[in-house]
Amino acid sequence: MTGERDPRAHWLDDDPFDKQTSPGSHTRARDDGNWRQPHIRVVHATPRSGAPFVQIFGFEEQTRPIPIHTGSIWHFSRTEIQHLTQATIAFAIALGFMFTGGIMGALGNTSVFVLFTIVGLLTFTPGFLVHEIAHKIQARKYGCWAEFRASPGGLRFGVILAALIGVVLMAPGAVMVAGNTTKEQFGKIALAGPVSNVALWGIGLAAAATMGGFSEFLDQLIRFWLIANSILGAFNMLPFGPLDGKKIRTWSIPIFWVWLTICFSTVWFTFTQLSLVL
Repeated sequence: MTGERDPRAHWLDDDPFDKQTSPGSHTRARDDGNWRQPHIRVVHATPRSGAPFVQIFGFEEQTRPIPIHTGSIWHFSRTEIQHLTQATIAFAIALGFMFTGGIMGALGNTSVFVLFTIVGLLTFTPGFLVHEIAHKIQARKYGCWAEFRASPGGLRFGVILAALIGVVLMAPGAVMVAGNTTKEQFGKIALAGPVSNVALWGIGLAAAATMGGFSEFLDQLIRFWLIANSILGAFNMLPFGPLDGKKIRTWSIPIFWVWLTICFSTVWFTFTQLSLVL
């Protein structure tokens, strides 16, 4: 054999969503010896529960082979790293605009804008990144293909809105999941995100109890960390649209209510009781 590419190698490509679907009602016949692309669909836990992963952010279910994950759950493709980086930078900039009251405040005091962008990068973006990576790891544990994909439209809208009115309302993207899962497995994939935020919130609370009062700047970092993770966890537990809460509730109503209560309890504590600790 020579060094020619195996015509079946496309089966192992990183992203099963990035290939165009063949037009017409049949695959193209080729007389050059290459294999015709088989008609294979993306399979989710239930016919509807998987749709938010691929529809809300512009990715449609497409007919192409889905590689079953057998490697490290910590693998990140080059495309995924690029998308995570884009979402992180956009999120941090939007937070900088929020903390300075929009673009006019940012232009009036550039140093404060840069400072709060860095603060947002240190305190808010870890909650977002760990939340998405938790989905990915849990999905890959079940043998699914799972990678984060940013939503360019969502990122642009979030940054522009924050610049205009100083409010962050952003849909940065989502972890795309392809493969065969049960309803329970799909629910656990969704639950991994809010659970990760509660875990990070617990780390922040421990930091507040042990390091609170050393410096005003450190106290603010801890406060922002707790606010970020409590809000991210609680918001994603809402049982609407593409949010995790809807998938969790589809899987188990008791587990949904337990974690909804836990997540909203972290919000309550952060905004009403944290001053007793810091």
